[in-house]
Amino acid sequence: MKQKIQNCVIIGSGPAGYSAAIYASRADLHPILFVGPNPGGQLTTTTSIDNYLGFPLGIDGIDFMKKCQKQAIRFNTKIMNQSVKSVCLSNKNRGIHHIFFEKECIKSRGVIVATGSSPRLLGIEKEKKFTGLGVSFCATCDGFFHKGKDIAVIGGGDTALEEVNYLSKICRKVYLIVRKNYLKASKILQSNVLKKKNVEIFFCTKIIKIIGNDFLEGIQIFNHEKKNSSTLLISGLFIAIGHIPNTEIFKDQLDLDNKGYIIVKKGSTMTNKPGVFSAGDVQDSNYRQAITSAGTGCMAALDLERYLSLSS
Repeated sequence: MKQKIQNCVIIGSGPAGYSAAIYASRADLHPILFVGPNPGGQLTTTTSIDNYLGFPLGIDGIDFMKKCQKQAIRFNTKIMNQSVKSVCLSNKNRGIHHIFFEKECIKSRGVIVATGSSPRLLGIEKEKKFTGLGVSFCATCDGFFHKGKDIAVIGGGDTALEEVNYLSKICRKVYLIVRKNYLKASKILQSNVLKKKNVEIFFCTKIIKIIGNDFLEGIQIFNHEKKNSSTLLISGLFIAIGHIPNTEIFKDQLDLDNKGYIIVKKGSTMTNKPGVFSAGDVQDSNYRQAITSAGTGCMAALDLERYLSLSS
């Protein structure tokens, strides 16, 4: 029996993936969505989302993603609780793309890649356990919960100093933990942070222990220059040592930038392959917000609908 060729396969189940699914479903593209190894994406590690439009009292990250899935299913999106293992993307206009999972393959005229990114981890005990319980990777997402309290940021690049700049406005004390003896961030960011009276910088320092039983209560740090350790009592630890885009299976298929993010045409979600579009954090190293991801998911579905209509 000849396999049916689909119109839309979505890889990824964060806000970008589900937003794309809702728009694609309403356009009668009958999308198939693969949830991947981390159903719901990074938001499932957030205890409360307070900055997403339409939720004045905030919403739990897991609950939010469940609602997104229910909405997609309501419009008849087919949910595949599996991970895509590899892809073979056509270079031809009106080409057919092959998506492989388990021992099966789906053929589709259109593909939306919304696989997101993963934060770089320190690799120490309790780091994953306390994610959402004091450990965070996004100041604009979780900084509000530490208003008037003492927190720490680890990192020395632009992202870390941007986090410090934001948190210093709402927190009582901000400790910046830098593993090297210098900052890598841009000069203007360094200048702004160095002027902050409530920011204390620890150079040549690393975190060796996260303290707490059920949630973060503090950290133990070690200065490898002075050869001494100390303890900081904090309510929040913001890890800002970078993100890794989830693009491993697309390395030989799509154009990626030097950090591994998918390159899309300016002002659209088009990749270098006809009929393949990308949305969310996997193509956005700048904003990385749920609401911007959902926006690009909408764009990807509209771009795909337009592509299919012009290709028919």
